[in-house]
Amino acid sequence: MLRAFSFNRSEWLTSGFHLVILVFAFQDESGRMCPYALGAVAVVSFFAWVLSYRRYRSIRDLPTSKVASAAQGYVELFGRSERLEGDPLVSKLSGLPCCWFRYYIERQTSGNKWQYEDSGTSVAHFLLEDETGRCIISPEGAEVLSSRKEVWTEGNYRYTEWLLLPQGPLYAVGEFVTRGGANAELDETADVSATLAEWKEDRAKLRERFDLNGDGTIDLKEWELARLEAHREVRRRHAEIRARDGVNLLRKPHDGRLFLLANEVPEKLGRRFAFWSGLHLLIFFGAGIAALFLVF
Repeated sequence: MLRAFSFNRSEWLTSGFHLVILVFAFQDESGRMCPYALGAVAVVSFFAWVLSYRRYRSIRDLPTSKVASAAQGYVELFGRSERLEGDPLVSKLSGLPCCWFRYYIERQTSGNKWQYEDSGTSVAHFLLEDETGRCIISPEGAEVLSSRKEVWTEGNYRYTEWLLLPQGPLYAVGEFVTRGGANAELDETADVSATLAEWKEDRAKLRERFDLNGDGTIDLKEWELARLEAHREVRRRHAEIRARDGVNLLRKPHDGRLFLLANEVPEKLGRRFAFWSGLHLLIFFGAGIAALFLVF
């Protein structure tokens, strides 16, 4: 049987921590562990609130940029997902053509419990396209929220798969850089040195071009002429590089800020994180006050 719903790893982990803490507390029949359990729940909820609020503020505060006019640095983009041309990426389990996948495999034991077998996440690049241009997405290190989740069983195995499919909505927050084009970072001095070193390897051709007096050697005046010609050639190549279209890339920020990919519209994501942020804050105060009440 197939079923789909959104995947939010941090919320599931938080709920799991809460459950473990409460189960541990209920095993103590004396009730002495309850204040400590409630205090632990409050601490977990506080950190969960910080994470959810951070995501909410990132989505709310960042204006949505267009690919063609996006500034270099931390940006928010929204468009549709597409595979790179010639990219054969297919999902690990279902074999569907996709832009990104995550999978999780479990095996049923003799005690009817599900035991972890294998998992993985794709790191292949794919595209975000809007009406102004295209941007390559490097998903490595991203938090990916996908509403496409499928779970099915075959024999003693249970398979779970999350997908980002081509031509679906794609929301992305990360570090935007353009390689090549007008923003290309080029080192004229280093490239001139490399060009002269390359010319030196073919001494015969070097003498043919710059040995003006025909004495079989390159004197200081002729070598200076070679340096000037190398500068002209490097500047010509640099101008050609800057005249080409640059390649846009969205990647994980180096400063540790949120790197988020989702196949949902930003308004819906913002409402979800606002809800979880408020819920975690409510649990934090509720559990904290209850713990203090039981202690004092």
